[in-house]
Amino acid sequence: MNENILWLHALRLSDLARVGGKNSSLGEMIGNLANLGVSVPGGFATTSDAFKAFIAHNNLHQRIYDKLASLDVEDVPALTAAGKEIRGWVIEAPLQPDLDADIRKAYKQLCDENGGGDVAVAVRSSATAEDLPDASFAGQQDTYLWLDGVKAVTEHIRQCWASLFTSRAIIYRLKNNIPNEGLSMAVVVQKMVNARVSGVAITMDPTNGDRSKITIDSSYGVGEMVVSGQVTPDNIMLDKVTLAVISEHLGDKHAELVPDAAAGRLVEREVDAERRGRRSLTDAELSAVAQMAKRAEKHYKCPQDIEWALDTDLPDGENLLLLQSRPETVHSSKPATHTAPQPVVSGGYFSGFSAGTLKPSV
Repeated sequence: MNENILWLHALRLSDLARVGGKNSSLGEMIGNLANLGVSVPGGFATTSDAFKAFIAHNNLHQRIYDKLASLDVEDVPALTAAGKEIRGWVIEAPLQPDLDADIRKAYKQLCDENGGGDVAVAVRSSATAEDLPDASFAGQQDTYLWLDGVKAVTEHIRQCWASLFTSRAIIYRLKNNIPNEGLSMAVVVQKMVNARVSGVAITMDPTNGDRSKITIDSSYGVGEMVVSGQVTPDNIMLDKVTLAVISEHLGDKHAELVPDAAAGRLVEREVDAERRGRRSLTDAELSAVAQMAKRAEKHYKCPQDIEWALDTDLPDGENLLLLQSRPETVHSSKPATHTAPQPVVSGGYFSGFSAGTLKPSV
């Protein structure tokens, strides 16, 4: 029996084919890391079966396959035009009635479990081949943050599906011999985090692959300004065993993305001089982020690239949330080399939007 909706807490890594890498990873974290004291925002997933049924309901399968079948990876204008046309088909097509009803029911339940009203959510793509150890799809499909209301949720689920057909995603599949036939997409609808501070962490030194270190980047507000390079975050390296600070570089952190409740979106706000001049994490918070990263690495048994946030709406001690954890792919599969220091960045929860706008698909 095909299922349209599955709740994150019921998912595990073995569900990748049904719900994609991001959803299965979130379910694994919720189900297995809670015992280790790691908190993950809850939500639900639309399944790959729901996407396939949507394509069938709107008679899109053959049209899409025919449009992609003859593309030349070197013909960028043709790729761009084909992708734009396919995305239009997907965005404009209606949801099948049973999926529309299931999404409405699930979103209402999520809202009821979090105080009622229209709860702000992140709507994130979860392609069924992403986040695998030997491939990185990070940032190729869309993420939309701070959406509220079921109409926005259903619209942006289609936007996520459509992002399978950006020129970047099409070229990646062509160059890596990933077939378009049978291509599918799941989507996660997850409670939005009202981030006071956020960032990324890698359970190694990203400049040389040294696994005895943890590297943390942090800045104020939602973390997209870190991963997009719009701000220079604080960069701290710790010893993985003792959690002693080995090196620390304060970034300028001149701006932050914060929610504007009246506008129903994220807005960019200037950070005052006093906050710019100090580290965005206290010693206790820094230690907590490092311990979270270690727990994720211990569970997954390989170096991890994680995204995290401190939620303004939660009390101290309960406000550190793990947003994403994926295998580190740069150094884990090759001998260590020494390069110049660089900020830690990652796709995932934070990628795919800018203040007040949605990510353009190209």
